[in-house]
Amino acid sequence: MLTVAVGWQVYALTRSAFDLGLVGLVQFLPAVVLLLLAGHVADRYDRRRIARICQSIEALVAVLLAAGSAMGWITEYAILALVFAVGGVRAFETPSLQAMLPLLIPARMLPRAVASSATATQTAIVIGPAIGGLLYVAGPAWTYGACAAMFIVATILTGRIRYDHVMRTRERATLESVFAGLAFIRSREAMLGAITLDMVAVLLGGVTALLPIYASDILHTGPWGLGLLRSAPALGALAVALHLARHPLRRHAGRTMFAAVAVFGAVTIVFGLSR
Repeated sequence: MLTVAVGWQVYALTRSAFDLGLVGLVQFLPAVVLLLLAGHVADRYDRRRIARICQSIEALVAVLLAAGSAMGWITEYAILALVFAVGGVRAFETPSLQAMLPLLIPARMLPRAVASSATATQTAIVIGPAIGGLLYVAGPAWTYGACAAMFIVATILTGRIRYDHVMRTRERATLESVFAGLAFIRSREAMLGAITLDMVAVLLGGVTALLPIYASDILHTGPWGLGLLRSAPALGALAVALHLARHPLRRHAGRTMFAAVAVFGAVTIVFGLSR
């Protein structure tokens, strides 16, 4: 919901594709800059507490966006600053939540649990933008207010997660400990290749940032149309996640990933040429 409201509002304020690109950039930069630090923190502190703090900050950001939109003082620069804050806290929230999953279930169930978690995530990504686009028809403050409410609910539910896990003794932070994650990935060639392939595909195929332009100027729909466009990629991901939850990949995972990235590139080209 937040992405739909921010994208539509920024384009409505500026009519600039460059500013839409900046929205994606200010979300992405904190994730890159804080990558190593966030993993280090998730390894050494209570992941539930990290997630709750991050979700609380996201709720505050959504409240500020709602207030600014309702009172008329919001600008593209204020939006970019607040989105930058969201990118920073998500850099810590995401690894903490992902690292929490193996602590909740037996190791033999992890592949299906990961697929089920992806299914739940994609379901939210499908439903959220569609609802956000419909709410935006009544005004951006309504969408941001709904986001704030959802972040508050997430904070409460995260606090109710229970698992038996003894945190290891916190060692003094060193360069070796901070870069331990990178060293581990480098020692696993298949993992390094998969992560690199995914990163390159995402960096060079981020055309979804332009969806507000397609919704407004090409398809001539309102924010509800943008919500549907934002939901469409997640709908495809959800279909695959549901399949993988029941039929996990056991062979030819590398070939499957290369084929998926090739299809991703082909449809991105078609998207770029469409009028």
